[in-house]
Order: sequence, then C-alpha cells, then structure tokens
Amino acid sequence: MNPLVRRYLRTAIAFLAVGLLLGLWMLHAREFGGWLPPRVRSAHTHALLVGFVMLMITGVALWMFPRPRPDDAVFRPRLAALAWWGIAGGTALRVALEVGLDTSASAAWRALLVAAGFAQTAGVLLFFATMWTRIRAGGARSERRGGTGAGA
Repeated sequence: MNPLVRRYLRTAIAFLAVGLLLGLWMLHAREFGGWLPPRVRSAHTHALLVGFVMLMITGVALWMFPRPRPDDAVFRPRLAALAWWGIAGGTALRVALEVGLDTSASAAWRALLVAAGFAQTAGVLLFFATMWTRIRAGGARSERRGGTGAGA
C-alpha cells in the first residue's frame, strides 16, 4: 500500500478516536453533569465527519481508483499530499479551537477558526480536483460499452 494512502487511513482512524472520546465526554456531561465547551458538538462533528469519514473516503479512493494514465497531466501525488495537509491540518486545528475557545473569543481566534474551516474545504476540493481524471471506466468490456453487467 502506498505510504500516502496509509497516511490518509491512519489519520482517519486517529480522528475516529478523537471523535469517540469527545462523544464520551459529551455523554458523561449529559448524564452526570459537568462542564462542556460551548462548541464541543461542532468539534465532535468535524472530528468524525471530516476527520474520520472524509479522510477514510479519500484514502480509499486514492488506493482504489484506477492508476493515473502516463499522459495524465492533472493527477499529481504531491497535490494529493497537499490535500491531506488541508483536510487533516484544518480539521485538527478546527477541533482544537472548537474545544478551546469560549463564546467570548477574540476576533483573531475566530478568524483562525474560519481559516481552519477554509483549509478543510480547500483540501477536500483539491483532492477531488486532483483525482478527477482517475474517475474513468475500468477494464471490463461491459463498462467500456456502457453495459450493466453479464450479457451486456
């Protein structure tokens, strides 16, 4: 397995652990009382949906999609690595800020939070823009003809 694919998948699993721990914290606070940061739900959601689900999807896509054609000028592994930094880095920063900031955070801290969300978005868009040319028909004859299966 490609080292970049492993990086995507291992990072996804790490975000799953973070999301589960945040969820346990929220459950404990709900059932037994206790303090929760005002943005902890957002942190939990982003750790699981962007950090785990999106990194898992993109890692598996990077692994499973057909290899780039030799004349493919769009797919560049370095761009897929840069996309990982946007998704993983943006999500990690966002989760940390969501947990750490209170509602009276300064405009600078809130701007950094928005920048983290921008990094997440840019990373996902860059990944799929980079992968666009790898979304093509596979090697099966029925797929090349547009058929739907056996006998097509």
